[in-house]
Amino acid sequence: MATSTARSVFMGPRLRRLRRDLGLTQADMAADLDISAPYVALLERNQRPVTADMLLRLARTYKVDLADLAGDGGADHTARMQSVLKEPMFSDIDIPALEISDLAISYPGMTEAFLRLYTAYREEQLALADRRAPLAGAASLSGAEGYDANDPVAEVRRFLAARRNNFADIDDAAERLVQAAAGPSGFIERLKVRHNLSVRYLPPDVMLGSVRRLDLHRRQLLLEDSLDTASLNFQLAQQLAYLEMEGEINAALEAGHFTTKSAELLARRALASYAAAALIMPYSAFAKAADTRRYDLEALGRQFGTSFEQTAHRITTLQRPGLEKVPFFLIRVDPAGNISKLLDGAGFPFAKHGGACPLWSVHGVFKTPRQIVTQWLELPDGQRFFSVARTVTAGGGAFGAVRVERAIAIGCAAEHAGQLIYTRDGAGPPADAPTPIGVACRVCHRPRCAARSQLPIGRELLPDDFRRLSVPFGFSTD
Repeated sequence: MATSTARSVFMGPRLRRLRRDLGLTQADMAADLDISAPYVALLERNQRPVTADMLLRLARTYKVDLADLAGDGGADHTARMQSVLKEPMFSDIDIPALEISDLAISYPGMTEAFLRLYTAYREEQLALADRRAPLAGAASLSGAEGYDANDPVAEVRRFLAARRNNFADIDDAAERLVQAAAGPSGFIERLKVRHNLSVRYLPPDVMLGSVRRLDLHRRQLLLEDSLDTASLNFQLAQQLAYLEMEGEINAALEAGHFTTKSAELLARRALASYAAAALIMPYSAFAKAADTRRYDLEALGRQFGTSFEQTAHRITTLQRPGLEKVPFFLIRVDPAGNISKLLDGAGFPFAKHGGACPLWSVHGVFKTPRQIVTQWLELPDGQRFFSVARTVTAGGGAFGAVRVERAIAIGCAAEHAGQLIYTRDGAGPPADAPTPIGVACRVCHRPRCAARSQLPIGRELLPDDFRRLSVPFGFSTD
């Protein structure tokens, strides 16, 4: 019959970290556990396994949770490392999966250092691309002239893009909080019991331009009563995130190393919104539902009680290493073509400044409000993407209240489109007839585009003394 000592694991680095966090020497820990100091040293160097009996002894002696002590065996670090090592720069290095797992389990500190270094590299790579954009001529993807590298909005977009818009620690904390609150329906009770806060709904004229306000003096959370249900739930979740997930938000924020206070505040807001979405649409449940419903945004919104925009935004975050789903990008534009939200998790080469291509249906859905429009897109270099666009409304809620109409588009690379409900049974436009679009007119060299508004960089305008072309700008294709 097997005993408890039959199960054992190597967890030297975690044991060393625990000892140092407690401020103990190896001799101190040996005395506490009734073992020898050399044996503690062997355990920390992974030259001896930690048996189940020793795990229990550690948990009882130092009052730590057994699950936290045992950890996940480096599964999270292993998944993150495997994701990073798929990058093309590592393609010529043969790294067996077992070696990656051994590194993550035996040297979690070194693994974390590597992952932080890689994230910093990705941020600098994106920033460098932006700084070089004016010098890149016709090959540039940004089309930006005089680009300000300290633009706070662009800085936050780089911060999110470098992490593929996924923050696993925030997702984990959100799932724990949702379980403690017995689901989103328990948020109000959680605020009352845990924070001694009551929730009041007040009309817009009393809220004076705010949709949410925390009144600590009266211990009240005030919400505008004209908000729809999805918006009210989101504001409740966001306030709860600020109150209970500050540690995870700040940890993610510190890794950004922002150059301006405005960028830091924008990033903090983005992370709090991420946390709110994670509370309403917990990662595990939402990822499973996305698979089951084949990324049907409207069906997912009904299931989780969220708006089309909230659901579309959350779809872009499903890139947790080891649990990745279809990678999506998201863009939000107004009728004038101004871009107010941009999230890229699918490798779409967005223009850094200016509007997107007018041939993209995201600009045309204002003609068909609330109706989903799908479209196959083909860039000049042959890359293909599948787009899902629809209008969304902000504001309103009462007669005479200002409403703002915007359009949302999410998209994925062509190879993933078959997993979406929008392509099932031949639905939507045919895949073999994509719309030829460009990133922006300044960097698009399609010669026969009637929608062109600018001459491409590096091209000379043709004279029209003897021939006037049907396109706005005729230029040499040599």
